[in-house]
Amino acid sequence: MTTNWVNQAISKINADYQRSADTHLIKLDLPKLHGIDIYLKDESTHPTGSLKHRLARSLFLYALCNGWINQDTPIIESSSGSTAVSEAYFARLIGLPFIAVMPKSTAKKKIQQIEFYGGKCHFVEQSSQIYAESEKLAKALNGHYMDQFTYAERATDWRGNNNIADSIFIQMQHEPHPIPTWIIMSPGTGGTSATIGRYIRYQQLSSKLCVVDPENSVFYDYFVHGDKSITSSNGSKIEGIGRPRVEPSFIAGVVDKMQKVPDAASIATIQWLETLIGRKTGASTGTNLYGALTLATQMQQQGQTGSIVTLICDAGERYLDTYYNPQWIQANIGCFKEFETQLQGFNQTGVLAPLAC
Repeated sequence: MTTNWVNQAISKINADYQRSADTHLIKLDLPKLHGIDIYLKDESTHPTGSLKHRLARSLFLYALCNGWINQDTPIIESSSGSTAVSEAYFARLIGLPFIAVMPKSTAKKKIQQIEFYGGKCHFVEQSSQIYAESEKLAKALNGHYMDQFTYAERATDWRGNNNIADSIFIQMQHEPHPIPTWIIMSPGTGGTSATIGRYIRYQQLSSKLCVVDPENSVFYDYFVHGDKSITSSNGSKIEGIGRPRVEPSFIAGVVDKMQKVPDAASIATIQWLETLIGRKTGASTGTNLYGALTLATQMQQQGQTGSIVTLICDAGERYLDTYYNPQWIQANIGCFKEFETQLQGFNQTGVLAPLAC
């Protein structure tokens, strides 16, 4: 019976995958950039609205094939929102209960989406508490702690098989600069950057991987100093990325460059992006794109040509009460006028001018 159920569960997940088209690759219209093209892979178009749809599917298949899940197993995950939304979707697909352990500060829209898919939310005060609480809950319920932060880098086939890196390079084949000079990624688990970095090396490509880190996250400091024990007492205000500890799935060896991005720059960039594409996006997209604009500026100043690819991680409608709420921004981020001015200058010159000290 158990084997039959597992087979049926895997078949349902694979059928769901076959019903899903690939996500779009959007070329930004930036006429002041000469010989440099910037692309956004729009992961918000997945059925559950974010990049984490890919991860959740891989984590479920990984757990099913490892024998960790059967027809009676409650699924528990530690998540600031998007992974939990996607895992709730797949849990419902195969008929399992799902509980997300998350900070109380998680966006209300994400909580509503988890509940829409039949999941439940278990709240903690600080993001650093989600790990131990998830383990405790899984043990108490005789459930399975999915643990995206440990298994993200190994649940996905990084060699190809239509993973996100494979998809990017296939979609770039007919562009003026088909092999990107840079791919930009922000880390949450670190799993996507691990997949992209490994794929680049395995395929022997010339592209380089830049990872951009928000404030109150330790990934950048770990990359620079190599101290894996480093922690932060404050959680990232850019949901879905940035961590208070170095997650097991973050593989520094596949990263060519890291950049710290101020939270105010991320917020300014998503508002600037909306004027280009007519849509709202999550703040992690702002972190990604600000990093891309920084690298484009460096390439422009050095007379280089090429392409840069980054991601739209999720849609902005999830964050109307936070990143698109002036009162929340004032209380949590502060003024971002200097970055707005910097981005307006980019429109005129194709260069991000240095900020005044």
